[in-house]
Amino acid sequence: MPSTRSRSQPRILHPLMGANLKTLLALLRENGPGRYPLHLAIIWATAIARSPFSAFEQWQVARSPYPQSKPPIFIVGHWRSGTTFLHSVLSQSPQFAYTSPLAVGLPWDFLTLGNALRPILESALPKDRFIDRVPVNPDSPQEDEIALASMQLLSFYQGLYFPQQFTKHFNAGIFFEGCTDTEIEAWQQAMVLFCKKLQLQNPDQQLLIKNPVYTARVRRLRKLWPEAKFIHIYRNPYVVYRSTLNFYDKLFQELSLQAFDQVPVNEIVLESYPKMIETVLEDTAALPKEDVAEVRFETFEANPIEQIKSIYSQLELSGWETDLPYFQRYLESQKHYKKNDYAFPSEMIEQVRDRWQPLLQRWQYEPPS
Repeated sequence: MPSTRSRSQPRILHPLMGANLKTLLALLRENGPGRYPLHLAIIWATAIARSPFSAFEQWQVARSPYPQSKPPIFIVGHWRSGTTFLHSVLSQSPQFAYTSPLAVGLPWDFLTLGNALRPILESALPKDRFIDRVPVNPDSPQEDEIALASMQLLSFYQGLYFPQQFTKHFNAGIFFEGCTDTEIEAWQQAMVLFCKKLQLQNPDQQLLIKNPVYTARVRRLRKLWPEAKFIHIYRNPYVVYRSTLNFYDKLFQELSLQAFDQVPVNEIVLESYPKMIETVLEDTAALPKEDVAEVRFETFEANPIEQIKSIYSQLELSGWETDLPYFQRYLESQKHYKKNDYAFPSEMIEQVRDRWQPLLQRWQYEPPS
């Protein structure tokens, strides 16, 4: 989908500033140098300057045992299905640990360099997410995908950075299509390492991790954490489709180091959405009932407290009475937040109806008025 906005340069403070030299070298070897030499120079200079701290932190983490803790809880669901809202509410509980903005930006050294430079780095944070105006502060819960894209090659974000091979990066980063066992093993090692570091930072808390990519990886995550729990949130597919197009348009504007006008976003979304949802439905159906909860976004939005209580009950989580005031306080602070408004052309509605009919029927959704 060609962008509806004029082409501007990507942000100078690019996420790849948090990558290691090995990942950067492999990315540029595969994708070419891009079209913004200043951005790449800053990315390389930052990686080189950070490398001693990254090496020290890697040594420090390697000699630390994995903390004994409860298995992670993963929030899954396609992009724009309400995963951020659900994550933001649940993360208010003191019993949960989550991925912070500093951990996302500095996955190799957030325990050392990140802590040392915390005031400076926090001052550089944007005031909100450019996708949907959700406020960002130093304690805002984030998804871990940008961090993992700075640690190894399998991520759809590599396609956002280097969109001339977007389809290849997307299918590899979501479904592991065309990936070697070595590449998948590298992702698993990065995933476990990142979670270990989060757990070392928060030894007494249970990890609460949100990432739409994991919608297609429930089975694989259960192999890494056999007792992991999952919350799947879904939303009206018509809204998801329209909002996802806006999501990609803005991400390309902010992150792309190459031209992106020829990326077939419409077709990629139409094809991948049912594939991801069918995978998560199949994978979660095989789990014990106390390890998976399914949430309808519209129901959650209308009465979040009731739905969170239901999640606690379904997943057999403790601490509901203690956590309730934290949820209520956060929801009260967000009552003036306004979502993006979208138009739904008839052609768009027909596309979704034709391609996603089984899911529309399963969940009983109609086009938005």
